[in-house]
Amino acid sequence: MKKLLLSLFLFIVVAVNASAQCAMCRSTLENNFSNGDPGIAAGINTGILYLLVLPYLAVIVIGFLWYKSSKNG
Repeated sequence: MKKLLLSLFLFIVVAVNASAQCAMCRSTLENNFSNGDPGIAAGINTGILYLLVLPYLAVIVIGFLWYKSSKNG
């Protein structure tokens, strides 16, 4: 249980610090933001975080189910 909590804590730390984008996306968003359109930047950042979280969430769920099935057997 301690390993699971530690993994979850590390995942949250990484997800919070994952607001960086690729260079092309960043420059486009900075140009849009400086022109007075912050909505696009917020949408892109949300999309990036969404794409970041899903694979980790899938691995956590599969690992948890595998752990539970091996413990019951």
